[in-house]
Amino acid sequence: MSHILDLFEKILPRSAADQTELLCETEEFYLTRFAESLIHQNIGRTDHTIWCRAVIGRKIGIAKTNVLNEEAIGKLIETAAGICHEQRDDPDFQSLVSSPKAPKTEGFVRATAKYTPLDRAQAVKTMATIAGKDKLKVSGMLQTSQTGLAVANSLGTRQEGQVTEIRVSLSASDDSGRAGFAQAFSRDADNVDLTEIAHRAVAKAQRLTNPIALESGNYTVILEPDAVADFLLFLGFLGFGGKGMVSGRSFMANKIGAKIMGDNITIGEDPFHPAIKYMSFDYEGVPRRKVMLVENGIAQGVVYDSYYAAQKEAQSTGNALPPDNKFGPYPKAMVMEPGTKSLDDIIASTEAGILITHFWYLNFVNPMLTTVTGTTRDGTFLIENGKPSAPVIDMRVNQSMLEAFNNAEVLSGERRLVPKYGVLMYVPAMKVHNFRLDKAE
Repeated sequence: MSHILDLFEKILPRSAADQTELLCETEEFYLTRFAESLIHQNIGRTDHTIWCRAVIGRKIGIAKTNVLNEEAIGKLIETAAGICHEQRDDPDFQSLVSSPKAPKTEGFVRATAKYTPLDRAQAVKTMATIAGKDKLKVSGMLQTSQTGLAVANSLGTRQEGQVTEIRVSLSASDDSGRAGFAQAFSRDADNVDLTEIAHRAVAKAQRLTNPIALESGNYTVILEPDAVADFLLFLGFLGFGGKGMVSGRSFMANKIGAKIMGDNITIGEDPFHPAIKYMSFDYEGVPRRKVMLVENGIAQGVVYDSYYAAQKEAQSTGNALPPDNKFGPYPKAMVMEPGTKSLDDIIASTEAGILITHFWYLNFVNPMLTTVTGTTRDGTFLIENGKPSAPVIDMRVNQSMLEAFNNAEVLSGERRLVPKYGVLMYVPAMKVHNFRLDKAE
């Protein structure tokens, strides 16, 4: 990425704007998809996107290209400056940012960068062989990528970094309806235990015989880490970002210092956690930092980029997205503090309940109340006398997520790293009472 910063350094002085920012994101991405234990798609993509954000007074122009050379970037700067003249003043915009050098990004692992198509095929074979012993077939995907980011602006900000990742998503199933799900994420391909992933999915599918239907009602549920992450992701989008705080459309608005979750819930944004190792700076070049979101159930703060931080007289937390985004900042590296019991002990202590592996999808019902709907998927089980006794036909969720985190009786000591839509979450399992489930239509 150093050569890109050198190019930016050469071209920035040519800008006629008052302030100018250049940003480049590079990506080398490889994906293998498989179904019925057969690979049916292999793709690879190498590309880069360059944004220019030009500022004249309080007018902002944004342009982008994927041509990385001196001539193209020079034209990009001219285009962005030209767009400024067609804009209205943004009274809430203060300035681009002058940032100190961010810590070195630690998330690049050569073993992942060098993972080959043959490695991916062998990985699928390993998982398919394990599932095949139980007459199950596997479907899902395995992807690897390396992403680079370089940011420079006319105020002296200069940042560069690279990260790698490997992601596996797996369903093991057969024609009778048995199905089990597992997934994994790591920066280091050598740390992904394909055998463990396959066995986890197969173990769920092995239980799925003669599923039963349950009536709609409030239940005690045990949410495995993937299901907890589904909820936490939506809470991040709905309330842990600065845009919602500024607009007042966040469940955190006017709640800082107030109790919003159970005493046993502590959630932070921690991009430097050893399990996560996110890029150490954001798309504005601001160094990322740890942010306490909820501590012992009490709302503590949200994440910001420079635009929304200025409106709240706060500091950017290093959570800016690309300059042409419409979402505003949200957490990208959430860590939830664990409990002390194992998942097996939590199940054993449950007289009656439902074990939920993950949700097929979730949709907003009432954002301010954090109510969502969706359905369970790939492993929902009735618990009786401390043991999973029967699979349950998938049910519809109609639940306030804040209520669920308020009603969390116990958290597991083990945590799992779960990826969702570019967000990483390191979360435990969670036992929740009075959780609303309805018969799925």
